[in-house]
Amino acid sequence: MGLTLTEKIIKAHIVDGEMKKGTEIGLRIDQTLTQDATGTMAYLQFEAMNVPRVKTELSVAYIDHNTLQNGFENADDHRFIGSVAKKHGIRFSRPGNGICHQIHLERFGKPGKTLIGSDSHTPTGGGIGMLAMGAGGLDVAVAMGGGAYYITMPKIVKINLTGKLADWVSAKDVILEVLKKLSVKGGVGKVMEYCGEGVKSLSVPERATITNMGAELGATTSIFPSDETTREFLKAQGREEDFTELSADADAVYDEEVNINLSELKPLAACPHSPDNVKPVEELAGMKIDQVCIGSCTNSSLQDMLKVAHILKGKTVHPDVSLAIAPGSKQVLNMLAENGALADMIAAGARILESACGPCIGMGQSPNSKGISLRTFNRNFEGRSGTKDGQIYLVSPETAAASAIAGVFTDPRGLGDMPPYVMPEKFLINDNMIVQPASEADAPNVEILRGPNIKPFPKAAPLAETIECGVTLKVGDNITTDHIMPAGAKILPLRSNIPAISEYCFTVCDETFPKRAKEAGTSIIVGGVNYGQGSSREHAALAPLYLGVKAIICKSFARIHRQNLINNGILPLEFVNEADYDKIEQGDKLVLANIREIIKTNGKIVVEDKTKGFSFEVKCELSERGRGMMLAGGLLNFTKEGK
Repeated sequence: MGLTLTEKIIKAHIVDGEMKKGTEIGLRIDQTLTQDATGTMAYLQFEAMNVPRVKTELSVAYIDHNTLQNGFENADDHRFIGSVAKKHGIRFSRPGNGICHQIHLERFGKPGKTLIGSDSHTPTGGGIGMLAMGAGGLDVAVAMGGGAYYITMPKIVKINLTGKLADWVSAKDVILEVLKKLSVKGGVGKVMEYCGEGVKSLSVPERATITNMGAELGATTSIFPSDETTREFLKAQGREEDFTELSADADAVYDEEVNINLSELKPLAACPHSPDNVKPVEELAGMKIDQVCIGSCTNSSLQDMLKVAHILKGKTVHPDVSLAIAPGSKQVLNMLAENGALADMIAAGARILESACGPCIGMGQSPNSKGISLRTFNRNFEGRSGTKDGQIYLVSPETAAASAIAGVFTDPRGLGDMPPYVMPEKFLINDNMIVQPASEADAPNVEILRGPNIKPFPKAAPLAETIECGVTLKVGDNITTDHIMPAGAKILPLRSNIPAISEYCFTVCDETFPKRAKEAGTSIIVGGVNYGQGSSREHAALAPLYLGVKAIICKSFARIHRQNLINNGILPLEFVNEADYDKIEQGDKLVLANIREIIKTNGKIVVEDKTKGFSFEVKCELSERGRGMMLAGGLLNFTKEGK
């Protein structure tokens, strides 16, 4: 029996466990990446491990999230990250160089390598044949220190692509179709492996768009084969030596199969407020819009930008629409400037933003109140744009540009013949915004630069013998990390200051939660299905930890957030009988008696609701290593104990 592509890469990197579905395995990590919204905390944690130099083949620190210099906080974080990178053997991508996933694809990604990043959209690297996964900052710190990265051996889903995309139908429409079929929790515990004849018709940037937004499925990652298209992309990037041909064996066995005929796809849009709330653009045509934003790690490649420039050329943005465009990297921006496409965008009235994440994480360009905003981004969670009642639709660059001109939702298939995209024989290569680290000999002389906004991260205590505290918050299904720990220009600069940022914890759901949690001292949160979906932000565990949250009891967890809770010593508990969720109310006092001994022996967990006078069963599915981490009070304590 042959192997899937995913299994081949796992087999080459497994250092602990066996390739048995549903069991925990440890993987050797070749590359890591961080970005500045998560990087400061990750590097504080790396420092706490007392490892002088990273042990990966390559680690890169990117500055792309907190690039609005409104006050000293972001600049101080950037300075800190730059000094840590210089001292510990990490390459440093300066602000202005671009979005981490776009740059990593262009300059560093290698087929067959493992990559983890403290950003949930790290699976972008799957577009080039990497096993690339989003992770918490502490997991990345451990990998940089030479430790393995642990995941549950995933199921592998074959997504069989046939046919070829019609004119003005794009890779964004492919992943929106997958989301429509499978939902935002349809990929949990799975890797999406793209196969079939249709793969050959997709460029590397198009493949990367699909793997990038596979994060919205809740998938462990997504991956494409590395083929002649991959070779040509790497050759044009001056990196042909990094190419390795990789594909699944012809007799590989998959756990599930999804068939998509590219020829049958239409332009699609994800409607508010979820990436899987997908409708055909033709059903939305004619709806008045207020704003269009083009860019993000999903759709900011040169290919995307040239299509947008073609649509805008000789036109003017509708007077009722604000159009903002952010090329994904300095390479893309430079090439647009050289070939005249940037001038076409500017002439049409587009507002050109720096090469950064920007509006995707609420860093500027918030729409007007109740404004309808079309965005080529990956998430449209309520309030993420910075406008609480903003109506955010996720669309392709083609749909976005056509709609910006018309002033209403517009199906781009009415634009006439689409010009073919021909990948450059050679991309413009200039890595002058990548700072190399100091040599090992010079590293001890490098000073770490810390600003006053950089505070120590909260440390969890070992698991208590018994937990007895109240429910300070009860929330519903599909709670995102944006609900738990919001982003945006006001809050993101506090990412290195957990005491300050905790004041915003869960305020999207309940503005009084932080005050109530602090007054309680210790508490429990109750949630519904898919709790913690969305970004990898570790702050969604660190802020509750700081506020005294000891356990989360919910119907089910999103993968990365569940691991972040374990990493930081917060119990992730799931209802055995989901009907018990309905019986519990905010304010109820719950008791987990002898919980330390129960976790240690992997016993049955019964929670007593002393307020209501009933008991219910929960489960906490942990590996032997996971139990050790919970008992120690998290991954850092566990690592320090030499486990």
